[in-house]
Amino acid sequence: MPVTPRGARQVATLSLVFGVVLLAGAATGAWGEPGTPGRPPSADTAPVAAATLGAGQDPAGADLSEQQAEHLIGAVGDRWGAYYSAQEYAEFSQGLGGRYVGVGLSVGRGQDGATAVSRVQPAGPAAAAGIAVGDRLLRIGADQADHLPVTEVVARLRGREDGERQVGSEVVLAVQRGEGEVREVRLRRALLDSQQVAAERLAGGVVRVTVRAFTSGVAEQVRAAVRDARAGVVLDLRGNSGGLVEEAAGTAGVFLDGGPVGSYQDRGGTRELTAPPGGDQRTPLVVLVDGGTMSAAELLTGALQDRGRAVVVGSRTFGKGTVQQPSRLADGAVLELTVGRYFTPAGRSPEGTGLAPDVPAADAEDTAGLALRVLAGLGTRA
Repeated sequence: MPVTPRGARQVATLSLVFGVVLLAGAATGAWGEPGTPGRPPSADTAPVAAATLGAGQDPAGADLSEQQAEHLIGAVGDRWGAYYSAQEYAEFSQGLGGRYVGVGLSVGRGQDGATAVSRVQPAGPAAAAGIAVGDRLLRIGADQADHLPVTEVVARLRGREDGERQVGSEVVLAVQRGEGEVREVRLRRALLDSQQVAAERLAGGVVRVTVRAFTSGVAEQVRAAVRDARAGVVLDLRGNSGGLVEEAAGTAGVFLDGGPVGSYQDRGGTRELTAPPGGDQRTPLVVLVDGGTMSAAELLTGALQDRGRAVVVGSRTFGKGTVQQPSRLADGAVLELTVGRYFTPAGRSPEGTGLAPDVPAADAEDTAGLALRVLAGLGTRA
């Protein structure tokens, strides 16, 4: 199945969404209802014809077909723009709320270009089929996984086209463990709890907290996980695909006593993001990042790095520093367009270049060990 322009943009948005909940005027939770910023759409909104849309105009309420929406995205050259049917958007919002349709595995790409399984969700379809962390993912359907962007691999696993992203829909994978035989696995997608936060107590009282994405409630889960971690915290954001900016800012507030997290642009100008007050600024903190650290995870990394709160260890992050705004069209579909960039407290934008770590690490194993050595050298803050 080739990568279509629509599919590629949806892949990026599904994997890299940056907190548009704030831009859409929603207060909490997942995305909420898109529409004109600050005002939810109403049933009596008069449809706007596609021909009347000008550059930079909010398309909320526009009477656009899928083809017209795709043409609009292409005409403005919006790399992250995407069109969703009403059902697709509802499923996406459900994922940000903590549940998603998928097969229960995450993947990453090593320095050698190989696509490997980085996480298997317990009791999910992949775990039931015997897939394990470290297995190489060779094919999805008939296509070579290594020839696809990682974000496209993620979307193929979840399902992308109409009818594919449903409970019970099927995906066929070819996997290999070590130098063993290539095995074909047929998985049926299921509705899964996202389980985005995992905590592990290491030697010496250090706590490692892995955050895979910023869905609803993640900030409070991180706060609970590090409550007794006086010896140090390793915050693992490797492979974190982003999510809700309010949750990323809330997570910053676990380690900062208020103050700036960053800023972002939208059609109304520049807005400041701040951390809630009262965070722990004493416990030593190391943040782990890699090429799969994206979007809202880059915002959090940049805030902790700029404000001198954490030492960042790993490799350069993905490089998505743009903000998208969803608009509800006349037929209930959603068109999402890029409205600006976000910046770290020091004014850096990750867009296109990513963020460089303070301490580079060559591979995943070296990163984990190096993080503990860096942590040991930090000492408790006064």
